[in-house]
Amino acid sequence: MSRWVLFALSLASAVPAGADSSLSGKAIKILDGDTLIIVTAQGDRQARVRLAQIDAPETSQAFGQRSKQSLSDLVYGKGVQVAVEKTDQYGRLIGVVHVDNLDANLEQVKRGMAWVYPQYAKDPSYFAAERTARDAKTGLWAQSDPTSPWKFRHSAKPSSVIIKPGAEYEDELGGN
Repeated sequence: MSRWVLFALSLASAVPAGADSSLSGKAIKILDGDTLIIVTAQGDRQARVRLAQIDAPETSQAFGQRSKQSLSDLVYGKGVQVAVEKTDQYGRLIGVVHVDNLDANLEQVKRGMAWVYPQYAKDPSYFAAERTARDAKTGLWAQSDPTSPWKFRHSAKPSSVIIKPGAEYEDELGGN
């Protein structure tokens, strides 16, 4: 088993389903605008953390790199506290990241660097922050018609191509 799988399993057992807990560490890598890696305060393990309640643009999407840089500016190299809500099916900790008493998740929304993830968000202040950012055309809201990450991911899936057995030429290939 890979180290990531073993680590994810150890974290999953350490964070009971449905129970909130806290984890302290240092942000050592920013993967995108809503995901980072921390090393625990004890320095004995790393954790992949997905920011709860928000969804940032994919790195290949408009504002994706800016969102990643924004999260980096907020937390990279700094001590963070993660209020862990749960562990997802990919072994990531889902939680609210605090740095210097600042809610980094909420700050990403305020900066116009992330959407509120409507099916997972429960804090009304996130929705209010998004409305304010939209009205002020802050960050990604300066675009005329920004595409949400969940729609972008859905549209970015490649269409399936069916190859007929024995097909040798393009006109013999099936498709959508």
